[in-house]
Amino acid sequence: MGTVEIIEGGKILISSHIITYGTSADEVITERIRNEMEAMWNEPRGIVTYKGEQYLVNFKITAQLKSDVNPEEIMANDNPLNNYFRIEEFAHGNISFVDGLGCNTGYFKLENLYEGSTTAAHEYGHTLGLDHPTDLDLRGRGIPGIMYPRGTLVDPQFQYDPSKPAGVTGGTMHPMYRKVKQEDIALLKIHKIEFNQNLAILGDFSSVWHPNHSTYP
Repeated sequence: MGTVEIIEGGKILISSHIITYGTSADEVITERIRNEMEAMWNEPRGIVTYKGEQYLVNFKITAQLKSDVNPEEIMANDNPLNNYFRIEEFAHGNISFVDGLGCNTGYFKLENLYEGSTTAAHEYGHTLGLDHPTDLDLRGRGIPGIMYPRGTLVDPQFQYDPSKPAGVTGGTMHPMYRKVKQEDIALLKIHKIEFNQNLAILGDFSSVWHPNHSTYP
């Protein structure tokens, strides 16, 4: 979730603020998440057309560690910039997730957040409203886009193990090879957004505080 602003000089700025909590959240991980989201979503220098004019899309991501955040703060939050993510070593389902498409809360598994993992940038795409593609066989089509999930079939050089046949263990997409592409920027459908004084909101409030999964069955 975030704000979308039309600014002078032919630019559209998408801004979000990441707030981390949980026993595995710290300053290093928080900055890693922030940097990955901002760097990857700015990398394609995406272009959109709005009312006949072309705009360069920029992303500005800020972040803070807030270990003492409580459920009431998240549920009462009305700032569209704020996105809250719990970070823990253990996650039910063994995977990071957010609370729907176009949301502002989620739960990250620490193991998924290594340098270059692309998990944070992928989940950020969900908070902006993007779903997984329906066609998960990318063989012959090069680098996978950021919204392709684990298990996607890709060319061998983008697999966990290039020597493995497609579809077997090791023979699916390694998330580290995902990239944000112009197509991902286009899927945000900024041209359909209704702006009020050049400002709009992208996404909506899910406002879910997550407990530590290791504390309940």
